[in-house]
Amino acid sequence: MAEVEPFVVSLVREADPDRYLSVLYAPEDRRAALFALFAFNAEVAGIRDRVSEPLPGEVRLQFWRDVLTADAAPESAEGSPLAVALLNAIRSHQLPVQPLLDLLEARSFDLYDDPMPSRNDLEGYCGETASALIQLAGLVLDTPAAMRFSEVSGHAGCAQAIAGLLRMLPIHRRRGQCYIPGDLLDAAGTTRENLLNGQDRAGSARALAAMIALGRHHVARFEEGASDLPATLRPAFLPAGLSKTYLDRLEAKGEAALNEIVTLAQWRRHWLMFRHATKGWG
Repeated sequence: MAEVEPFVVSLVREADPDRYLSVLYAPEDRRAALFALFAFNAEVAGIRDRVSEPLPGEVRLQFWRDVLTADAAPESAEGSPLAVALLNAIRSHQLPVQPLLDLLEARSFDLYDDPMPSRNDLEGYCGETASALIQLAGLVLDTPAAMRFSEVSGHAGCAQAIAGLLRMLPIHRRRGQCYIPGDLLDAAGTTRENLLNGQDRAGSARALAAMIALGRHHVARFEEGASDLPATLRPAFLPAGLSKTYLDRLEAKGEAALNEIVTLAQWRRHWLMFRHATKGWG
């Protein structure tokens, strides 16, 4: 059994507490690989926070592309404990590399302030980030079962990512970023510029409601498909299981969610994960 690298665990605990909690419900011999996957995601998702312009961010993404495509043994990446842990996870569980490369390509979008053109583009982004992580975590936990639940992984990831993007909306607005798709903004009768500068509060609130509705659509499809999810796969889906509650809180906040980050109390997140880990989605 691969040892769990303390640095990797610490990275997930600090940057992604929901996924950190979910790993604690996984079998002990699977945790090292799950922590490696989630730490890799946290590292690349946080690049925008650590760079002042896109080029240094692209350099960091290229580093990870090189790690994944070098076909090297984990020992060759000893300068990066996270790279070692990720390569160990890939080798130990025979994980496909292409989804990780696709995730890096999707994360390139985060470095810029480009508009999200359409709902299809948003769902593609969610699929290559959150959905891909759920699918890969499932392969670590129970490969045959994960293959049967790939569509459920897609909806679960979209639900989780949309809830996460909405929770981060105040930060994104300050940066000049907008992940709400152009077609949803059009339907809400507003624009990306108005949402960012706060000049159309009513229109922004309608756009927020439209995104919440889209998130709820994916929650419903996820929960419907997860009704017979085997217990072996549940840990991979536990973070997505918080999406409905996050969306409820966002809806209750209303227009205030444009400026205030919505959170859940730690006890509430623990309780929801425990319930789904033990009883699933009925």
